[in-house]
Amino acid sequence: MQKFTTFLGSLLASAFLIGLATTLTRSSMIGFFDVLPVYILMAVAIFMMIYEAFFDKS
Repeated sequence: MQKFTTFLGSLLASAFLIGLATTLTRSSMIGFFDVLPVYILMAVAIFMMIYEAFFDKS
């Protein structure tokens, strides 16, 4: 049950972060290269969250 809740929490947090990053691309005044650092930071944050939740057992 703990693995399921960890997976569900990680999935919901990832969906929130991805949704937050994609709202920036809706504006016509903001280009892809303006949002690229946000995508990189979101990818790093999601990777760190998943690593801590599932692989870091220290």
